[in-house]
Amino acid sequence: MTLEDTDTTGSGNTPPDNYLERRTLRRGSAGWLLLTGLGVAYVVSGDFSGWNIGLSKGGFGGLAAATVLMGLMYACLVFALAELSAILPTAGGGYGFARRALGTWGGFLTGTAILIEYILAPAAISIFIGDYVESLGLFGLESGWPVYLACFAVFIGIHLWGVGEALRFSLVVTAIAVAALLIFAAGAFTDFQVSGLDDIPVDKDAVGSSSWLPFGLLGIWAAFPFGMWFFLGVEGVPLAAEEAKDPVRSMPKALALSMSILVLLALITFFAATGARGSAAIQEAGNPLVVALQGDGDPTALSRFVNYAGLAGLVASFFSLIYAGSRQLFALSRAGYLPRFLSLTSRRKSPYLGLLIPGAIGFALAAGTGDGARMLNIAVFGATISYALMALSHIVLRRREPDLPRPYRTPGGVATSSVAFVLALSALVATFLVDKDAAFTALAVYGVALAYFAFYSRHRLVARAPEEEFAALAAAEAELARD
Repeated sequence: MTLEDTDTTGSGNTPPDNYLERRTLRRGSAGWLLLTGLGVAYVVSGDFSGWNIGLSKGGFGGLAAATVLMGLMYACLVFALAELSAILPTAGGGYGFARRALGTWGGFLTGTAILIEYILAPAAISIFIGDYVESLGLFGLESGWPVYLACFAVFIGIHLWGVGEALRFSLVVTAIAVAALLIFAAGAFTDFQVSGLDDIPVDKDAVGSSSWLPFGLLGIWAAFPFGMWFFLGVEGVPLAAEEAKDPVRSMPKALALSMSILVLLALITFFAATGARGSAAIQEAGNPLVVALQGDGDPTALSRFVNYAGLAGLVASFFSLIYAGSRQLFALSRAGYLPRFLSLTSRRKSPYLGLLIPGAIGFALAAGTGDGARMLNIAVFGATISYALMALSHIVLRRREPDLPRPYRTPGGVATSSVAFVLALSALVATFLVDKDAAFTALAVYGVALAYFAFYSRHRLVARAPEEEFAALAAAEAELARD
């Protein structure tokens, strides 16, 4: 950090003239194809593992209902984000939308929730990568801190090289993972049996229990966080807006295509895995697709291929989530919500501190705890808060600024974002049903961040940051309208 990056005025609102020049991303690096690949990459690891634990919470029927409802939530949210990203195509993504609609507090609440998601999720996935490396016997390595360190060092290094190169790498790895899911489904469906779907023993004391809902109606709600695993992260596509080609047109297209691909993958993966081996067999499996193919028998050529492809899926999500976290941190620090030096960019226009510092935190969490499931639950908690606030931002802007130019308009308007808002709040409550300790840990982290904003950073926001300029323009327009 240099002297010119330090606040010497006490107000925090008058940065030096070259402030934004030293905080600029490489524009025009990603077209709709790379953005679509980014959207799928965020999520694809969730198809290989994690979602199946929802079977132990709700059974096949409960998880199926939860997946449909969470898919509806994400679809509605994506439509709302497509409109918002066309209005404000900046790296702030959801934080920028909430800043315009809900003010500085709303912006910080949303941005912090997103940051929790995108710092904790890569840490968790690095642990899962280590488990895969060990189980596959790669390089003779065992899961532990050397593997986690290698993950963060290698993939952050690619991001530092440049965003275009990073997104192309992500697209290739994601394509491999998607192809593997399709090949898995083709093989698993040959053993499909309807009787395997509802083979989990019924809890007769649960309200509304049946073979399809073995844990009753409450099981549907408890399965919400696991239904999210088929879609968790797709909302991060707008974080690439400043680096996109023609973001007003490419962003809505990429969001819609990403969501369509994810719905298809969720459908075939869910039915193929449960029907091939039975819900009971895979409900606790760390690698449910492999179990679905081979059960307790010897590995087959197909199961080995899917096992290796699962590693590719984890790498794709890990890689893209690092990108998302760095852009969220970049946007928050550029606007003064977090220390400004974190938004400095290199000669290759990469936010190097925004990559290195979250990476260091993620590595420390992975090496220090080794509890990937707990960290993912904390990430889900942050995600649900951000979803509710982003959906609310769409509702507020539609009501308060109906004449705001909208190159893309959400089908259904406020009704669509209202559905996303209600379902996001329901999913937030469901996190307490799954892991109370994770939910309360996330609340504690959230509380510390809010205290920092309340007593320090809200007095040091940067007026020239895109999100702040946009908000100031809106305030000026409102003042003129009143006059």
